[in-house]
Amino acid sequence: MHRADPQPSRRTFLHATGAVVTAGLAAGCASDSAPPDRPAATAAAAPLPVPATGRHQAGITLPQPAQPHLLAVVADLGAAVAPGPLLAELGETVLALLAGSDRRLMGLAPRDVTVTVGVGPRLVRTAGASLPGAEDLPRFSRERIAPQARGGDLLFQICAGDPLLLPVVAAALLHQAGDRVRERWRQSGRRGAHVPLGNGLTAPRNPLGFIDGIVGPHTAAEQRRDLWLAGPPAVAGGTLAVLRRMELDLPRFAALTVAEQEAVFGRRRASGVPLSGGTVASGPQLGAKTPDGRYLVPADAHARRANPAVVGAGLMLRRSYSTDEPAPGLLFISFQNALRTFTATLAHMDTSDALLPFTTTTASATFLILPGFDRQRPLGSALFG
Repeated sequence: MHRADPQPSRRTFLHATGAVVTAGLAAGCASDSAPPDRPAATAAAAPLPVPATGRHQAGITLPQPAQPHLLAVVADLGAAVAPGPLLAELGETVLALLAGSDRRLMGLAPRDVTVTVGVGPRLVRTAGASLPGAEDLPRFSRERIAPQARGGDLLFQICAGDPLLLPVVAAALLHQAGDRVRERWRQSGRRGAHVPLGNGLTAPRNPLGFIDGIVGPHTAAEQRRDLWLAGPPAVAGGTLAVLRRMELDLPRFAALTVAEQEAVFGRRRASGVPLSGGTVASGPQLGAKTPDGRYLVPADAHARRANPAVVGAGLMLRRSYSTDEPAPGLLFISFQNALRTFTATLAHMDTSDALLPFTTTTASATFLILPGFDRQRPLGSALFG
């Protein structure tokens, strides 16, 4: 194994260590300010660990609901680096981190941390040009993407209930990879409080105030059909991810009336119910009209333009994370078993979706999320073994 007993470098762990020290100081201040005769507050129940092994990687459908905090790190492999051994080694590191046995976790309990690893189109093409995940994302309108923020060879999606863990886990993974990888860009984000949708489903609000991720492959049958790759064997159990970081024109959207905002989305802001009526979980009735012949869900509403039945594509498992840096906005992530599900949807939106004028995309990438793994089946071994 590469660097079996790694020594953390000062440069690699500077940010992570700073975060730990800051948190420790904050905790100390909090306890110091408590009255001496008041008992310490009982800590909230720790979130349960998420299994790291299985047919699918964690961090997609498990846990449910998803953890509130995320860090996505996109990197490139050196031209001469063989992906198979590196991925197997990174998989071992993931298992050690999530078991709490890797000293680079610096004594922190991993709790509900998940690490989801994907490989970009360039690496997939080295294994087979016709494999799912070998296709690059096309370019779309309303993009302002620097070359460094487009594409990439390797994705680490790290999620947790405690944001303190995210940079520590990322530092450990990058330290393990060493000079075999070069980081391209990273983005942290958070999700709002979840709103019940019925049938045990929940979804959070996005930075524009609307419930996000209502439509998706929620049932096991829908996930088999639209989320997980069934084959070829080298990718079975994986999926395809699309990441799009967007700046949002929040002041201009906030200047709209509530009715105008709801017309942009095609749903009620408070409840998420379609403008055509029904329940929050029911699909919009796209043919429903007012007595004077106007569509209840406007022709350019997001709920219509992105509707899978209108687009003629499958369902996406969509996640949006609010971001503060480099600008207020969101990190959009979708998982689907065909890249066309995303590209056809965005192409359809590109023509007249009322939501797009409030967005500018500043980073974009797609990855094959590798199938699940364990110690007998190393990460990436079916594809690069």
